[in-house]
Amino acid sequence: MERGLLWLPLLIVFIWLAWNGKKEYDKVEAYKLWADKFDNAKYDIYAVLGKKGDLITWGKPTPKGIINESTFSLQKISKINLTVKNKIVDAHNLSDNKEADLQFLLVDHSVITIPFTDINLALKWLNYLHKFINQK
Repeated sequence: MERGLLWLPLLIVFIWLAWNGKKEYDKVEAYKLWADKFDNAKYDIYAVLGKKGDLITWGKPTPKGIINESTFSLQKISKINLTVKNKIVDAHNLSDNKEADLQFLLVDHSVITIPFTDINLALKWLNYLHKFINQK
């Protein structure tokens, strides 16, 4: 009886881990289906991002699919910033392993912020998107 009570918390932890693993697997599988329609896409636990032509689409991944999807045109972007904790950072002077955001300033003065868990991935997307912004 005592041994059973000692193993019960461990069993509960394993069940919880399996349940969370299944949820993450379902999120990634839903992302894969969503990402097929884009030229380039990224998955992150905070947000998904896709580029098709001159359109950027982003949203939040869930096990049932992408929610809160928004789309905007690269033609409407006046500037893109890399921010950490709402402060603009220099792309040449980064510290590693920080979360970051791509901040899109649109010509109508609205701001769209897309979160990233890895600052290096955010920087790669910043450089990638700058190629298309500079072509205007």
